[in-house]
Amino acid sequence: MRYMEMTAALRKFVLSLSSARKRREEGAFIAEGTKCVCDTIGYFSLRYLFATENWISEHKNVCNSVKFTPIIVSKKDIERMSALSTPSEVIAVYDLPESSFDVSIASEELVIALDGVQDPGNVGTIIRAADWFGIRHLILSEDSADAFSPKTVMASMGAISRVKILRGNLQDLLSESSVNVYGTFLDGQSIYQTQLSPSGIIVMGNEGRGISNDVEKFVNKRLLIPSFPPNSVTSESLNVGMATSIVLSEFRRRQIMDLNG
Repeated sequence: MRYMEMTAALRKFVLSLSSARKRREEGAFIAEGTKCVCDTIGYFSLRYLFATENWISEHKNVCNSVKFTPIIVSKKDIERMSALSTPSEVIAVYDLPESSFDVSIASEELVIALDGVQDPGNVGTIIRAADWFGIRHLILSEDSADAFSPKTVMASMGAISRVKILRGNLQDLLSESSVNVYGTFLDGQSIYQTQLSPSGIIVMGNEGRGISNDVEKFVNKRLLIPSFPPNSVTSESLNVGMATSIVLSEFRRRQIMDLNG
């Protein structure tokens, strides 16, 4: 196997992809670490695969499965290119996928919309939860963290491969939809006592302020995740990733009950 040569220009290019602006300009993003690369390779168009000789030797099946010649790099090269504090031995560079789908799909299935969720780890966790509960489409507001940042891709644990992402003006997108729009609020009705549909849009809000006023006006089903026991002193709020998992679990529980009669 004839390997390509590592260059300073390539190092600079990969490092630049830590920036959202550069990812958009170059139409590319990176995945780092053995698990992350193995979980995403084959799902996206592969532009480069950088790996140490040791990694290539131990993962020949991965390279052979995609019929792609990796670029051999040293651990020092990886450290220079990595966006992580503890770099692994492999970095993949993929072409950004086409990030568009018709919001009307929410009339047939559940879709998640994130309103100003700014922590990359939270966005990655939500993508992972979406994948677990069979949500295949997710909308990101323009002020939410980039789904294809290195930290988000890592936090999604490969789920980014199976969940389609649409980024845009959330108010405009919601205004075009006529489906049920769910959102979580402290003054909402308990999710356990509310009729839930198998389709629609579930809006999850910012880590601090929740759902914005501009988006709230499109929510026609206000939900509350009640604490337990009632009226007891608890944490002020739930992490948005945890809250999303609880909401999705209840939606799917209802569907399972309906299927089982």
